[in-house]
Amino acid sequence: MGSSTGTPRNDQVEVDSEGYSKALGNRQVQMIAIGGAIGVGLFLGAGGRLHDTGPALVLSYALCGAAAFFVMRALGELVLYRPTSGSFVTYAREFIGPWAGFTSGWMYWLNWAMTGIAEITAVGIYVHRWLPDVPQWVTALIALVALLTINLVSVKLFGELEFWFSVIKVTAIIVFLFVGVGLVLTSANIGGHTAGVANLTADGGFFPHGVGVTLIALQAVIFAYSAIELVGIAAGETKSPEKVLPKAINGVIYRIGIFYVGSVLLLAMLLPSLLYSSDASPFVTVFSALGIPWVADVMNAIVLTAALSSCNSGLYSTGRVLRSLADKREAPKFAGKMSKQHVPYGGILFTSVIYLAGVGLNYFVPKEAFDIVTAIASLGVVATWATLVFCQMRLRKAALRGELERPSYRMPGAPYTGWLTLGFLALVVVMMGFAGGAERIAFYSIPGIAVVIFIGWKLVKSRRPEAPEITLRQPAPVSGD
Repeated sequence: MGSSTGTPRNDQVEVDSEGYSKALGNRQVQMIAIGGAIGVGLFLGAGGRLHDTGPALVLSYALCGAAAFFVMRALGELVLYRPTSGSFVTYAREFIGPWAGFTSGWMYWLNWAMTGIAEITAVGIYVHRWLPDVPQWVTALIALVALLTINLVSVKLFGELEFWFSVIKVTAIIVFLFVGVGLVLTSANIGGHTAGVANLTADGGFFPHGVGVTLIALQAVIFAYSAIELVGIAAGETKSPEKVLPKAINGVIYRIGIFYVGSVLLLAMLLPSLLYSSDASPFVTVFSALGIPWVADVMNAIVLTAALSSCNSGLYSTGRVLRSLADKREAPKFAGKMSKQHVPYGGILFTSVIYLAGVGLNYFVPKEAFDIVTAIASLGVVATWATLVFCQMRLRKAALRGELERPSYRMPGAPYTGWLTLGFLALVVVMMGFAGGAERIAFYSIPGIAVVIFIGWKLVKSRRPEAPEITLRQPAPVSGD
């Protein structure tokens, strides 16, 4: 079906020039944006990080939250300039060069390939609480098959499922925040420990393991914030993006502060940090310590939903990004295949093969699987965020030269905030080299990843003629700051 012209009838599906259906409405995009910022990085990863870092983990979340704020505003400016499902791949190709589009696309795919493995690993960990005799890899495989089927049916079904996943996650966080504040204000007894501000300095003080460990934890927190950029990819399948997306992006920004920083601060005040572990969700740890086992089971079901939601988003986003790459002959031709339901099934299936490898990782090293893949995924997150910020900086320069008009929804404090954000992201990568275990493995994998991408780009460039440059466009005026 070709590009839609005019207003479609109620029984028709509006399709854009890229072949995607405009099936996502304001309700779905708002919740996708919110839910994308709440995943296993918080629901599972925060437990182990609190144990290893101490209460100072709150500062790590606050710093990364500030970086996420500027990344989202940069994304907002780019999206309102050109809404597209190719997102930052399209922007990188336009404002930096074809090689940047290739590199950013594959780094983003690496991020979600690893993130998806982390999510299905989390699924296995959560289900293990109820079914300890079922191998972790079995539940991971079942989850993958179910989510793959949903993504292949239609974007509308994906959007609806993600809407309800996000509703569950957001509701759970809100309930926890209210309950947590109540427990702290009443100095409640939680498993023999008194909830309160005193826990922030228990077990060795606010920085029990030093400031360096807090900086090293930035990598894990960056992973926790991954997927906030998903709203940019959804732009290409959104009705009236110029109206919907600024509201969605603004909503993500302030909810990050409440949901992430607020939740971690409460967790640190409810129990001494050493009582948390990487083997269970910190939320489950709190409710189990309260002696209400059924509440812990409910929370376990909710964090299971969060893992499924994030894996669902990974299949969605990589399908679109791989199709954008395949259209430029920068990914296997199969990855660009589109179904009659306007679903890029080729890219989705391509990513699912890697998720299958993640199921195997759960079979061989179930204990280490989560840490290994989240560390590598963080490299993709940093690359994606840096690309978005740099593209916004190039857009601004093009506007100053009179080549285009910037949308009125802009990156605040540019270009200084852009350079600060890029510097912070560089610090995150450097600190990975000072960490141990999975983070150090990821850090030393950087040269290998760079070589593979370099060779890949040379092969792609030699097998096709140089693509014409994308013409800069003039955006429609958008209200908001």
